[in-house]
Amino acid sequence: MGKRIEGGVTAPKGFEAAAAAAKIKYQDRTDMAMIFSRVPCVCAGTFTTNVVKAACVKWDQKVVSSGIAARAIVANSGIANACTGAEGFAYCKDTADAAAQSLGIPADSVLIGSTGVIGKQLPMDRVRAGVKMLAEKKGADIEKGTEAAKAIMTTDTCEKQIAVQFQAGEKTVTIGGMAKGSGMIHPNMCTMLSFITTDAAITKEALQKALSEDVKDTYNMISVDGDTSTNDTVLVLANGMAENEEITVDSNSYPAFQEALHEVNEYLAKKIAGDGEGATALLEVKVVHADTKENAKRLAKSVACSSLTKTAIAGHDANWGRILCAMGYSGAGFDPEKVDLYFSSEAGDIQITENGTATNYSEDTATKILSCPEIRMVADVKMGEAEATAWGCDLTHDYIRINADYRS
Repeated sequence: MGKRIEGGVTAPKGFEAAAAAAKIKYQDRTDMAMIFSRVPCVCAGTFTTNVVKAACVKWDQKVVSSGIAARAIVANSGIANACTGAEGFAYCKDTADAAAQSLGIPADSVLIGSTGVIGKQLPMDRVRAGVKMLAEKKGADIEKGTEAAKAIMTTDTCEKQIAVQFQAGEKTVTIGGMAKGSGMIHPNMCTMLSFITTDAAITKEALQKALSEDVKDTYNMISVDGDTSTNDTVLVLANGMAENEEITVDSNSYPAFQEALHEVNEYLAKKIAGDGEGATALLEVKVVHADTKENAKRLAKSVACSSLTKTAIAGHDANWGRILCAMGYSGAGFDPEKVDLYFSSEAGDIQITENGTATNYSEDTATKILSCPEIRMVADVKMGEAEATAWGCDLTHDYIRINADYRS
């Protein structure tokens, strides 16, 4: 485990951030953010698997695949710049050009992030003005990173950020991150933006490999509502300012980098899942003793994504039949007559089933356990040694209220 420290994207050496109120959609809050590195960065990214991809996703895929050194990320909330055609893609270039002019960097070193309503064009006069404000306000202190994390929120109820340190040889390396996500969240990748910075010296191959592999066990294992977004983006910038010996896939420091990156990604993923629209509880679903990792994932995700399970959690009801039902249609093979189910939270722990049938548990005790803000469920399928964890949240009346009038 890495050492948790205060801050987010500005915690690593050489990174600055800023927030600005450009009034793209919201009139009473900041809605644009910038992350800037004082020196060129190695860049890696993963993106939505939705065939319908936002213009900013297409722009970032081009930048990441080109191998060009990155210098900045500019993100807006309120309008997603998705389903906007050639005009929307041109607006990405316009945004990058504005950042290049304000920061004195190449336009093709600027990555773009957008989140919000699909189908609307960005008001570019406000975006350009916002970029200029961001460039003038950026700074390296913790507060600037926090402000940036708040600026990319849409229906999120809180900012999401983390910073972790680890040792690479004799050098201390820092990884910081910020994310947003609350609705339209579903695996592959899920509806979210995550921007990660590190002062590690690392090859592009090692950075992309570490990110691509870790996304499978973090962001791809969360769900709020079953909708895979058009805008999902995870970007990592590494500027090398920790001056460690360059990390490669085969170097001794690579596992430590992987572990620290995983800590950052898992933390942000869980924060997204727990902050689902209208949610009151984070649900962690762990499947143990499965025959394969893939089957463990299928089982865990099926339960975390089940609307009936999510509503049972909202009602603090230990309706375990819904859990077995969700496992049964997951596509993974298992024997339902061997499954043990457990619930736990800060209020205690309880075994609900043994070998597929109910134990003599107390409904009152179960209700108390399921009334906490973080709930853990373990399913022991007694088949092997593989395990996997998925994260979701309860499904409440407020989810409908928030999404019924989202555009208005």
